[in-house]
Amino acid sequence: MTEHRNASIARDGKSIILAHDHGLEHGPAAFEGVEDRLDPETVFEMATHDAVTALAVQKGLAEQYYPSYDDQVNLLAKCNGSSSLWMGEPYSPQTWSVEYAAELGADAIGYTVYPGTNTEPQMFEDFQEVQEAAREEGLPVAMWSYPRGQAIKEHRKPETIAYATRIGLELGADLVKVKYPRSGDAMAHAVDAAGAADVVLSGGSKTSDYEFLSTVETAMDAGASGLAVGRNVWQRDDPEGILDALEQVVFEERSAEDALDQ
Repeated sequence: MTEHRNASIARDGKSIILAHDHGLEHGPAAFEGVEDRLDPETVFEMATHDAVTALAVQKGLAEQYYPSYDDQVNLLAKCNGSSSLWMGEPYSPQTWSVEYAAELGADAIGYTVYPGTNTEPQMFEDFQEVQEAAREEGLPVAMWSYPRGQAIKEHRKPETIAYATRIGLELGADLVKVKYPRSGDAMAHAVDAAGAADVVLSGGSKTSDYEFLSTVETAMDAGASGLAVGRNVWQRDDPEGILDALEQVVFEERSAEDALDQ
């Protein structure tokens, strides 16, 4: 495990990363029903919860809001992204430099890669520059490793998710974020494939409290180091309550049922 590198965004080697890059990736539609969460300050306040080890945001939010929270929140600078308006081959261009992220006080760098697409060669080159710049700044690197492309018919197949975590290791990521491959055994295989890189679960679309926490419990039992979650927290009526429960499941090794009974 690379706990020494990821310590700035982890607690006891485990992470709960709150993601709020959805404004760029999905637009205001991601906030339907919870319009108050469209205000980034609301989510920055959520990120001050003891369970949250880092907040992942894009450049504009880091510039405008992070200075008011730099003593309370660890910043994971999401340094690339794309909008859902783009209809071409999946590609996530760099949106700010590692050097500028470090200047703003970033504790870690996040970067999306889409293995399997026609843009994979360019994205691998992009990631190489970002990863080496992060090493120069002494910052850990989290890869959002999301296989896509015409040749990949099932994005969550166990072998596909394991390949995704291995790509993160091979390209120098300290932490790899992947979709849940739908079983504990498959998740354990993905963790093994990642070697020394930590693996965190992508929170995905909002589900019921129990379904969400059970998935997190299964992933943790399989060796995952935590999760990076957005909508499954800030789309809820009681985000603090689900963060309380996540803290118990991730850091205290409680079951989903026990966490919900508290």
